Amino acid sequence: MTGVNEISQQGTALRLPSIRWLGEAPIYAIGITLMALCVGLLLSKGVPPSFIGIWVNMRLFALFLIVIAAFDSTRQLFKHRPDSPVDFLKARYSTPEFKRTVLAGLPMMAVAIVLLPFFSKMKAAIPLFNDYTWDDAFIAWDRAIFFGYDGWEVLQPVLGFPVVTAFLALLYQLWFLLLYPGVLYFAFAQVESPLRRQFFLSYVLSWTVVGGAMATWLASVGPCFVGPLLGDPRFDEQMAYLNAANEQVPVMTLKVQGLLIEWFNTDANGLGSGITAMPSMHVAIAFLYWLAMRRVSPRLGLFFGVFFAITWISSVHLAYHYAVDGLVSIVAVAAIWWAAQRIIAGWDRFLAARFDQAALRTNTVPAE
Repeated sequence: MTGVNEISQQGTALRLPSIRWLGEAPIYAIGITLMALCVGLLLSKGVPPSFIGIWVNMRLFALFLIVIAAFDSTRQLFKHRPDSPVDFLKARYSTPEFKRTVLAGLPMMAVAIVLLPFFSKMKAAIPLFNDYTWDDAFIAWDRAIFFGYDGWEVLQPVLGFPVVTAFLALLYQLWFLLLYPGVLYFAFAQVESPLRRQFFLSYVLSWTVVGGAMATWLASVGPCFVGPLLGDPRFDEQMAYLNAANEQVPVMTLKVQGLLIEWFNTDANGLGSGITAMPSMHVAIAFLYWLAMRRVSPRLGLFFGVFFAITWISSVHLAYHYAVDGLVSIVAVAAIWWAAQRIIAGWDRFLAARFDQAALRTNTVPAE
């Protein structure tokens, strides 16, 4: 009955890589199905799949793996101060347990490596499937929430100082660390299996459903792009402030916004390209990490809760998003998180029943 205990939904870790991968089967099945659907949709519009983005993403993951390994090695050497650093590190990183942990985490890292380039392709291809027609509606929704004002106007008296704006722009750019060290943490750290699998299934569904399907359906460009792309001057005042602030303290997001416009006009569809406002993937992923990390520890939950709130506020202040973009992301990710938990629990019950039946058949002695 050991197999039943290992895959039960009560939270026991899946120890063997083969068993662990079996428990992750819904993530692979759903992820492969959705990515195959993306490929089919892109091919229907004459956009062939490309492996360049996957290669770039793999190199980024490899870079962060090297940085993390170097940091861990330095920390361990400083802590233990062994006589032979080489022998110490060799012993630490060659144990069977360490090898099993690495082997078991590789499939989830592979999913993350492939996922983002597919998202970027779909994001860049939104104009092939739908026109950007939703900005008027989202501007109206924001003004209904803020009593006739745009979201940035409500925030401006508090945040409208160049130093504050530049700092928020820096934090907004650091969000990308969630996509690399953050994913590596859930792939390789000793996180309880149900939480780990719930996170990765939610991660896959967030990028494909929220960042793909919903972004295409609710196609919009956001405040910083309504002027240059749609000829709408309603956020010119906000952009004028951001550009003026940039003259005093560099506002990093302005350069990125300029690159996105350039890529949009040249039909670039590489990693990180494409323009879409609703829903906000910055808010969606930050919210997902808060949901997951609060179950790792209360302290991490508090940290990521603050980071999520700052990300949402910054997305409005820096003209990337309307406030409702983040609100819709939160509702969508909360629903995905709830569904992912039930999918994983249901799969564990199914596996437990199968292992139980196999154990019974093994232990059955034929009648004389």
